[in-house]
Amino acid sequence: MKRLKLAALAAASTVALMSPAMAAKYILQAGTAGFPADLDAQVTRAGGVLEKTFPFGVAIVSASKAFKIKGVSVALDIGYDIQQERIVTSDELSEFVGPPNSGDNDRFFNLQYGHNYVGAVESWNKGFRGAGVRVAVLDTGFDLDHVDLEANIDFASSADMTGEGLSFGVPGFSHGTHVAGTIAARDNGIGTIGVAPEATLVLVKVLSDAGSGTFEDIIDGIYHAANQNVQVMNMSLGTVIPRASSAPGNLPGDSALISALANAVKAAMAYATAQGVTVVVSAGNPGAALDGDGSNVRFQTGLGHNLGIAATTAVGYYAGGSSFPNSGQTLVPASYTNYGTSMVDFAAPGGDALYPGNELCVVPAGAGTVTQFCWVLDLILSTSSNLNPAVASYAWAGGTSMASPHAAGVAALIISETGNSDPEFVAAEMRKRAVDGGKAGRDDFFGHGQANTGN
Repeated sequence: MKRLKLAALAAASTVALMSPAMAAKYILQAGTAGFPADLDAQVTRAGGVLEKTFPFGVAIVSASKAFKIKGVSVALDIGYDIQQERIVTSDELSEFVGPPNSGDNDRFFNLQYGHNYVGAVESWNKGFRGAGVRVAVLDTGFDLDHVDLEANIDFASSADMTGEGLSFGVPGFSHGTHVAGTIAARDNGIGTIGVAPEATLVLVKVLSDAGSGTFEDIIDGIYHAANQNVQVMNMSLGTVIPRASSAPGNLPGDSALISALANAVKAAMAYATAQGVTVVVSAGNPGAALDGDGSNVRFQTGLGHNLGIAATTAVGYYAGGSSFPNSGQTLVPASYTNYGTSMVDFAAPGGDALYPGNELCVVPAGAGTVTQFCWVLDLILSTSSNLNPAVASYAWAGGTSMASPHAAGVAALIISETGNSDPEFVAAEMRKRAVDGGKAGRDDFFGHGQANTGN
């Protein structure tokens, strides 16, 4: 198998700015006094339609002259491209040798080293497994009949905002499925186990299966999820837009447009927080210093009302065979992770390919073994796409996209343990229970520390 390069993880997303003639949608944000009373009439005069309004002072319109609408901030929906957040091996685990051994040891659980660093097993042994906690996952499409996920999905509350359908529908790696599995793959004696294996998943598709979408769908997805009685929301997605982007068509005040767009998304996350939702987001993968980065707007990490998660990794965790002599190692920052105390609250396992060797490791897995390159095993194993319902599929991946769901799972376990889902309480508990990393105290790469249940 050809070794994949980690360069894909470090590539920042690109955003194609659209001219007014190309754009179909605009995002309006109300002023401090709310929307003007004649908003409908203004939109009509601007040659458009007021498509939807949200209770947090944001509206979506299609209008050829949207910038003539008074009493609001107007942002062009320039489109949303997810950052390159993953590296995937060409191998996927898709065959079972059974019967597998369960008891917190589904066949592939031995390969999920991240759980050892977030206190998951310790919480399970105390009876805290996420029961009663609802976690929204905003992402691409999902494998809805995956054997490790189906029983934990609340289908009635899940929703597609993209028009593609909620189910992941293209061959290859499924970002949304991988993220959902890290949070709440069921402990069913089959494949992998999520950090909070008894939590309920509310799946919300806000990006296409290819990883692109619109800010309208992001905002709509946050609003939908916040109204589904969820306690945790995970967004393993992000994009970066320069404040001084030069859009074609001589749009007025490019910087003001980007700020208006940021404020609209910020308002949506503030609404979710007010509804009692702990919002967890990935910090991004270009390996950038986020402190003092005023020239860019970073969605979602830089907007507040969320917990930003950086990525850490093991290096040769399984090297040495079944004895795993390196399994007690301290995780280190991943090579691709963004960093900075202004936007990183916690770190969590995201995987990397830093191990320099190319030898094979043989790892016990249920009733058999798995043989794989040792460097691959330092990535994060979780559920993946399965277009054949008869065969469940799993894949290794790495990125802050993989770190964020570990932290979201920790939040779910803390809520399960304490019975308190207030976002301020959850954040305070996560700070208290985090394992310090890097320099003492708050750190650029670890924030308040490695996310951990403290059990």
